[in-house]
Amino acid sequence: MSKIYDVAIIGGGPAGLSAGLYASRSKMSAVIIEKGKWGGQTATTEELENYPGSMENPTGPKVTERMKAQAEEFGTECLKDEVIGFDFSGKIKIVKLSKSEIKAKTVIYATGARPMLLGAPGEVELRGKGVSYCATCDGDFFTELEIVAIGGGDAAVEESIYLTKFADKVTIIHRRDEFRAAKSIVEKAMQNDKISVIWNTVVEEIYGDGIVEGVKLKNIVTGEQTDFKTDGVFVFVGTKPITEIAKGHIELDAKGYVIADEEMRTSVEGVFAAGDVRVKSLRQVITACADGAIAAVNAERYIEKNFEHITLPDAKKEGGWV
Repeated sequence: MSKIYDVAIIGGGPAGLSAGLYASRSKMSAVIIEKGKWGGQTATTEELENYPGSMENPTGPKVTERMKAQAEEFGTECLKDEVIGFDFSGKIKIVKLSKSEIKAKTVIYATGARPMLLGAPGEVELRGKGVSYCATCDGDFFTELEIVAIGGGDAAVEESIYLTKFADKVTIIHRRDEFRAAKSIVEKAMQNDKISVIWNTVVEEIYGDGIVEGVKLKNIVTGEQTDFKTDGVFVFVGTKPITEIAKGHIELDAKGYVIADEEMRTSVEGVFAAGDVRVKSLRQVITACADGAIAAVNAERYIEKNFEHITLPDAKKEGGWV
């Protein structure tokens, strides 16, 4: 008979690693399946100074490396594989992998979301070196500097307003002649002396010698091309949840995010969601970790209610909830 885990966690970012830690400390058998880089988006973040306790060596890779090691220390299994499907029809959930499958009493879906890219030359090369997708994460690095923000929706305008707390000047570059953002947000932005707008314009290239120095712009109405010097580029053209494999299995909203309540419960009993992949107002490492902890605690409660006993794997350490 194949092993049945208490918890199968899909995704090895902060939400998944936090879920694994909390599950294992509660003496549940837990496995995290990750097909890419451990740490998710956080592992590509140059600095993580806004995560509590990360003042010492606060790089994304180092912080998530410590998260993974801590989860493993308490017994979480970390498996490198690709999830290709699910079967949530029975009491025991089945997670289908590329060449095998995993059975579990509960599943925590924590695959995260990825920022949508501009696709401009230089964007990938200068990511973390002046190119950012998160004002809350990186705004402080641009104190008293001049930056550009790309986009025209609610997030782009709201984040541009937030960035004026740090930057001396924020120039919004938008491909249309009016914002798609709510009028109340637009009015607030237009009243801010630090914000200016370049309309009907796209970024054709982001350039710099190891760090952002400027962008090459093109007016889509006149065709005129200009060179615009800047210290940083914030891209706000949307995010995309990683939910392709979840479609048809759990309920998603119109944008593809997993619908889950504050206890992280999805539309399927025994299946939970955590982190950036779910519908929520703030997507940060700290909120992802909180989601993971809540999901693990509620997975334990679900098992206690619906199964006779919880699997008790050998644990390297003892300890209760913090």
